[in-house]
Amino acid sequence: MLLLPVQLSVLHVPSPAVTPTNLVFNVAATPGGIIRFVREQRSLSLLPVLVAGTLPGVVAGAVIRVEVLSGSNAFMVVVAGVLLPLGAWLLLGSQRLHRDPPVMTDRVRGLIWLAAALVGCAGGIYGVGGGSLLAPILIAAGFSAYEVAPATLAATFVTSIVGIMAYEVLQFSHGGPIAPDWALGVWLGAGGFAGSYMGARLQRRLPEASIRRLLGLIACVVAIRYLQEATHPVHRSQPAAIVS
Repeated sequence: MLLLPVQLSVLHVPSPAVTPTNLVFNVAATPGGIIRFVREQRSLSLLPVLVAGTLPGVVAGAVIRVEVLSGSNAFMVVVAGVLLPLGAWLLLGSQRLHRDPPVMTDRVRGLIWLAAALVGCAGGIYGVGGGSLLAPILIAAGFSAYEVAPATLAATFVTSIVGIMAYEVLQFSHGGPIAPDWALGVWLGAGGFAGSYMGARLQRRLPEASIRRLLGLIACVVAIRYLQEATHPVHRSQPAAIVS
């Protein structure tokens, strides 16, 4: 998520191509963490319900991005409105709560699916992957960070692949700067791959309260950055070239 404003403001990737470019980064970067989690035999019990929600969501989000929000910053405000209070709660208050994780009833699965579908739609619109949004939601609901991290990372990987495919189809049918900048996405993802592996390795050595605070801090920073981007949009005279 933090790379999206950088791509818009510093690298000048045109809109809406910046969204699938960020999804390419997700695909390249997340396997490092996934490999580490698999080696540690982390639970992926949440993955099926997350993927079931994020996949249709990301396709819907891609269509909305191209058809409705190709030049709009409104959704950044919506995402910030969700992330900022949730991040503040994780940063300041959640560590004081001690409760058992929710029992996976049909109702709980339905709520998780709904949250995953909404987050998948957000990922399809702005290329944020979804894990950084789903993780604080699930942790706030009572799930352990050690269970949430591998499931949300794997869901981000699968969802990003489907999102890229959706944008390639939209590029074929619409034209314009819609397809991802593959070279940039892979280049950024190479660094992200090493970072995700190292982060996954370090996670088990950190207290869960510290992980919650870190997630809350990241969510707040991203929310503030999104508000800045929405209220002070970047004006570019000429879009950068797209490699597709």
